[in-house]
Amino acid sequence: QVQLVESGGGLVQSGGSLRLSCTGSGFTFSNYHMSWYRQAPGLERQLVASISTTRSINYADSVKGRFTISRDNAKDTVSLQMNSLKPEDTAVYYCAAQNFAAPRTYWGQGTQVTVST
Repeated sequence: QVQLVESGGGLVQSGGSLRLSCTGSGFTFSNYHMSWYRQAPGLERQLVASISTTRSINYADSVKGRFTISRDNAKDTVSLQMNSLKPEDTAVYYCAAQNFAAPRTYWGQGTQVTVST
């Protein structure tokens, strides 16, 4: 059974930091492109950051210089270090695992991040 389990969300003041983690199971983690998405109330889900199987990384313009994505294939984990958080970063953050050759996408259940002013 495929699972993606996120952790690390919470409430933080503006300017603070949080680290999100997502651990996968039931699939070959190293073969999957891993991403973090977020969805704020009333808005569409948007890509925040992604890291490919070859560790090529992309960020949304809104988080460049503040967020860092990384992966540890030995632990089947992808992380998102979020610094200098802003109220507009408030959203539910989702981990996604994508195999473009299949094609196949798995989603985590989401973790809430709330940044207060």
